[in-house]
Amino acid sequence: MSNNIPDKIKPAIDILTKHTDSKLITHLNACVHCGLCQTSCLFWLADDKPAFMPGRKVDLVASIYRKYCTMIGKIAPKLVNAKELDDKMIAEMVDLLYGACTMCGRCVKHCSIGVDIPFVVKTGRRMLAAMGYVPATLQATVDAAINTGNNMGIEEEEFVDTIQWMEEEFQDEMGDENARIPLNEPNKEILYTLNPREPKFFPLSITAAAKIFYTAKADWTLSSKMYDVTNYGYFSGNDKEAKQIAQNMFEEVKNLKAKMLVLGECGHGSRALRWESPNYMQQHPDFEMYTLVELIEEYIKTGKIKLDKSLNAQKYTIHDPCNLTRNGGLYNSLRFVVKSVVPELIEMTPGGNDNFCCGGGGGMLAMSEYNERRIAAGKIKADQIKATGAQVVITPCHNCVDQLSQINHTYQLGIEVKSVAEVVADAIVIN
Repeated sequence: MSNNIPDKIKPAIDILTKHTDSKLITHLNACVHCGLCQTSCLFWLADDKPAFMPGRKVDLVASIYRKYCTMIGKIAPKLVNAKELDDKMIAEMVDLLYGACTMCGRCVKHCSIGVDIPFVVKTGRRMLAAMGYVPATLQATVDAAINTGNNMGIEEEEFVDTIQWMEEEFQDEMGDENARIPLNEPNKEILYTLNPREPKFFPLSITAAAKIFYTAKADWTLSSKMYDVTNYGYFSGNDKEAKQIAQNMFEEVKNLKAKMLVLGECGHGSRALRWESPNYMQQHPDFEMYTLVELIEEYIKTGKIKLDKSLNAQKYTIHDPCNLTRNGGLYNSLRFVVKSVVPELIEMTPGGNDNFCCGGGGGMLAMSEYNERRIAAGKIKADQIKATGAQVVITPCHNCVDQLSQINHTYQLGIEVKSVAEVVADAIVIN
């Protein structure tokens, strides 16, 4: 490695040179430029600029690696397409790695040799984060989570007031003053988490989950301090901040002495806490973690909740969150739950593990500067939904709910968007 690296870019180059295993080098050198990845990408399909090809994003990071980390790249850069990490390159990386990729992983399924493109994109984001080039809107979301405990900066008093009001409404609905939405109660079996968009915009999702727990006679609680299942540090590329957000949640599990952390309906949040946090913290948590979908599946199979699918009388389809289905393995669990509560399910094409991202992942919903591009990319999902003829789209992710709601409005689909908890709660039979 050259000793003449400018101080400005040295933190980024250090990420390329201080990797402890061969995974990054393997994937940087594996792309054969076959182009098969392009038709897998919703951004390229929405706007077929060559720059939007997933392989092009790999090339950006690979060209920098060759320039600073290989002898031939230093001596004859043009021969191997080695490029300087200058201001122009940084601007292109920000635009393409943050603003034209949700790291959904669909391109990996369509890559002829299995290049882990989201991993390379994440590495590029880590390089940009190390230099201080995280888009300001995304960084503000991370800062809010670190400083306030949730990504929307909801004050604890406001959250408590919301939950107490919802508990009163829930008791009226159930006709039972013992129907609770418990807060900060120690020694419970379950500490449940939420996406902050729920108390802010979608409170019915919280009462739906409460109805499921109430019916199943679950021993559970929420925390008023650390309830946010999301982790936008995973998307920003700042591993230190991602670690802090995850660690704050894990410490709250221990503070409340809960036995199990149940991850609310959020794709990336579930992935960041369940699968990525052990990498950040170099240890596995000493408590169990499950998604709400898996817990509902168990409640149905063990008869803890009784359901009548005829109570859901419309036509339904599923939008699979990328980080729960393709990258999280919940294809079967999600369909078991949905088919248990709706009479008519119409699958999207393609769907399941080959599902198109809704366009809101990867931190896109937090980055208002890319709103136009995000909504344009969402047309692919809008067309998929329209083709099913479904009246309701079910998805176990509130980021997806938000994006689907926006494309529903933009493309005038005339559908409802519901979380899994809401559809399950609608079908519950109270004995």
